[in-house]
Amino acid sequence: MRSFALPTFVPRLLSLAILGALTLPVLAQQAPPPGEENTEKLEAITVTGSRIPRADIEGPAPVTVIEAGNIDTGGYRSVFDIVSAISQNTGIVQGEDFGSTFTPAANVINLRGLGPNHTLVLVNGRRVADYPVAYNGSVSAVDLANIPSVMIDRIEILSGSASAIYGSDAIAGVVNIILKKKHEGLDLSVKVGGTQQGGGANQRVQLIGGIDRGDFSGVFGLELTRRDPIRYGDRAVSRSYSRYAPGDLPGAIFALRDPASGDYYDLPGQGCAGVSHLLGGTVRAYQNPRFDGSYCSSDQYYGNRTMQTAKDIATAYASLNYALSDSTELFGDFMFGFSDIENNVRATSWSAPGGAFWNESTGRLENWSRVLTPEEMGGRDANNSSYLQRASNATFGVRGQLGTDWSYELAANRSDYVSDQGRVRLLAGITEFFLGRPTGTHEYEGSEFDAYNADPNRLITPLKPEEFRRLSRKSVERDKAWTEDLSFSFNGELFELPAGALGVAGVVEAGRQGFRNTPDSRINAGDYWNTAEATVEGGKRNRYAAGVEINAPILSRLTASAAARYDRYSYSGQSIGKSTYNFGLEYRPIDSLLLRGSQATSFRAPDMNYLFAKSTRGYFPSVTDYYQCRLQDQPYNSCDVFYNMNFASSGNTGLKPERGRSFTYGFVWSPTADFDFQADYYRIRISDQVTNLDEDQILRTEADCRLGRSPSGSVVDPNSTLCRDALARVVRNPATAPVNPNNVTNILVNPINSASERTSGIDISANYRWTIDGVGKFQARAAFTRVLEHKYQQFPGDPTYDYLNDLSYQSDWRKKTHASLSWQNGPWSATVDGTHYGEIPYNDYSGLRGTYTLYNGSVGYSFGEKADVLVAVNNLRNSTPWDKTGGWPNYSIGWYDAYGRQWWVQFNYRFGAGRD
Repeated sequence: MRSFALPTFVPRLLSLAILGALTLPVLAQQAPPPGEENTEKLEAITVTGSRIPRADIEGPAPVTVIEAGNIDTGGYRSVFDIVSAISQNTGIVQGEDFGSTFTPAANVINLRGLGPNHTLVLVNGRRVADYPVAYNGSVSAVDLANIPSVMIDRIEILSGSASAIYGSDAIAGVVNIILKKKHEGLDLSVKVGGTQQGGGANQRVQLIGGIDRGDFSGVFGLELTRRDPIRYGDRAVSRSYSRYAPGDLPGAIFALRDPASGDYYDLPGQGCAGVSHLLGGTVRAYQNPRFDGSYCSSDQYYGNRTMQTAKDIATAYASLNYALSDSTELFGDFMFGFSDIENNVRATSWSAPGGAFWNESTGRLENWSRVLTPEEMGGRDANNSSYLQRASNATFGVRGQLGTDWSYELAANRSDYVSDQGRVRLLAGITEFFLGRPTGTHEYEGSEFDAYNADPNRLITPLKPEEFRRLSRKSVERDKAWTEDLSFSFNGELFELPAGALGVAGVVEAGRQGFRNTPDSRINAGDYWNTAEATVEGGKRNRYAAGVEINAPILSRLTASAAARYDRYSYSGQSIGKSTYNFGLEYRPIDSLLLRGSQATSFRAPDMNYLFAKSTRGYFPSVTDYYQCRLQDQPYNSCDVFYNMNFASSGNTGLKPERGRSFTYGFVWSPTADFDFQADYYRIRISDQVTNLDEDQILRTEADCRLGRSPSGSVVDPNSTLCRDALARVVRNPATAPVNPNNVTNILVNPINSASERTSGIDISANYRWTIDGVGKFQARAAFTRVLEHKYQQFPGDPTYDYLNDLSYQSDWRKKTHASLSWQNGPWSATVDGTHYGEIPYNDYSGLRGTYTLYNGSVGYSFGEKADVLVAVNNLRNSTPWDKTGGWPNYSIGWYDAYGRQWWVQFNYRFGAGRD
């Protein structure tokens, strides 16, 4: 993908212009004139978390609403960005820059820090297919990357349990993305942008139109997006591996080593000087003070890795309606997305089989290792991983009125997500290329090693691009997930109570879901080097559910609501069922004050991967051995003890559903139509949580248990159930082994129901609108979340991990604030948007680093009814929260990004009808 650069002073001027446009009017603000409250009565609407339409927007549980226009005017890059910015999204996720993650091409959120699998994501109130590869190799999650922002009407976020309404997954909350149902005329939007520090150039074209022809009506939209990658080498914070930590050493690119002692043998010929032209002329000799000798590497070792993927996306949507009569209509919603994504998270590398061989040419035990550079492979993109993805969603149905008080809907929905994931692999002949054919075996200190007559000059000779193309291929794995549902729902008024009508809603659902991961057949054919046997993973299950909901006005100022639901899943001869309920109260002691509370149970059916993963063996690439890091007093983030580790895993169809329970209470105060303030307390607890720790967490726990303490100094009991489990999962060589002592030889992983987790906190938000004569209209919004508790226990009787206060395990922002201020005066408009993040641990776990605030902004101008232009900037201050305590990449991955200032210019034009 081609990039284009912008003079560095232009983004600075844009930032200053936006700040100036917002600051000057605020200095002149005054109180709004009295008597201008909006008393317009709201029509009945359906709000996320209930199937009963109501006149009041606020209900017994808090709902956050994001308007579609806030995405662009707030300076956000995507739907994912603006949802991630809300204050309730307090947990970190593995994103595009997380390294060798399982889902670098997916964008997921983490409400309440409970993990992306505990948030239910809906589109138009319906489920969509999960991303076909399990997040973190374990859990299911919905990808937000393929939702066309041009078609979004609003996003509603219920931050609390809602399984009694929607079924499984709604433990931490519900994100309901509601798409447009109507539109007048035809609108075109063109957007171009880039980044101040280089990379990331992007373009977007959007088209939306409406149809209204008698009984037939609808809306359609198309969105095309292109984005170049941003690489670690493009940013000052991450360009150098050792600039801010001179003692840190990059991994070896060329290494000839004694596998018994770990010392480095001298490389033949000119050594590192002969390959100094590689990686842009930065390769040189490095010496590890713990070992004799040297190896060849570069301070730009990770410079080619992508921290933001390259991406081409095309999405289309249509919503069509046909009126059969005044009370009945047919409808269909159709969405399709295609994405072509590329990233680079690992270098293509080779090492001698088994980590050691006997070299007859030199008469000694040796280990060779090589990392291939861009010059050898034919360019920076030659070993990119690719993700060709198709997502589709189709809904057909009929809805209408029965009499004057009842409405119904019968709908069938099918959603598919297919991802063809390509990865460059070395072919099986690569070992022969470097070492030649094996000549037999050789005994060394009681152990047998393969023998070769290998010329060390072969190791230090750079490959030519044509050799790399001959010795490698791109393997392609096809992953698919799907879900389909048939539902019948109804709502209406059952009878009159003294204070009003008793509202009732019900739903009956039947559905199926499944997934299938099909590896490249050439893996088991032995075509690739260093690959374990690969199996087809997949499974499917059926789901049936029925639920009912009531809304009862007990008194004129007191309303009660309740819901109950039963879900049953069946698969592989197993059947599990779960009942859930919720109960809510709303009390208005005065018209301007609403007191509210809710209590709910929830559940999550076991993740498909947990159920159906077969007994498989493979390896985790480049995993850090935390135990050996601790033995050598190396900080985790800069430790150089990492290597490929074998693992064995399998699914468990005997898993039970996870159980959740939540409680909220709070108030909403609205003294005028232009001001409201709300505060709510929440508490969520999960029991029987399915646990399948990833390899990184297993090794961290195992290191704590072997040494009896955590990195921050907390005492760990080696005899606890947690420690006994972790120690049994990690198989190591003896400390006295002649080669690779203490190295991990296998990691055993499998899912079980055992864990419990609980979190609590407060949410506060406010909205205020005012007008200043001659200056314009203003609107201010602010939301604040304070996490009070977040604790996790893997097994009953084990120590409880404090995810909020123990620096070694903190996974939440303790505090998070999201606020915006917008202004409009005639054709001019402007917005500044900020997210304030609370304290997080330093990368070396030595303490808490300070808070951080990210500012976005935009300025718009309207050329009458037909056209307008918007200039938007993400990260107005061009700031990056550096953290040099743990070494490269010198910022907290997962908590923040290092993209810096990004800018866009957007032009919108309306054909035919004017503004909606």
